[in-house]
Amino acid sequence: MASREPRIDAYIANSAGFAKPILKHVRETVHAACPTAEETIKWGMPFFMYNGRILCSMAAFKEHCALHFWKGSQVVDAGANRGEQAMGQFGKIKRVADLPSKRALSGYIRKAMALNEEIEESPRKPTRQNSAA
Repeated sequence: MASREPRIDAYIANSAGFAKPILKHVRETVHAACPTAEETIKWGMPFFMYNGRILCSMAAFKEHCALHFWKGSQVVDAGANRGEQAMGQFGKIKRVADLPSKRALSGYIRKAMALNEEIEESPRKPTRQNSAA
């Protein structure tokens, strides 16, 4: 199992009371579905990495939380957002019950893992050759 990032412990501890159980639930679900997920902080928010790529992130705001899959449109169908629009695929998350079931969330995590396992080869950018006049 990957180690836990102390900065994420601090992020959760410093979040609003309503957010703590949501963030803990997401964190535990990610690690249960993807035991080798690595934790980090990017752009001031907790991120989970898998296979060297971003898997998903979570964030706590003043009155809601967000969960965002990096390749969201390929992971979560558009009808999954059951709440008010917000960052991520699940709208404004104000309690754990606003998230998909643990089973469904684990399925999304596994789908995101599979996408990260695919070899992504980006086409080479054409090199610009300076011609001598």
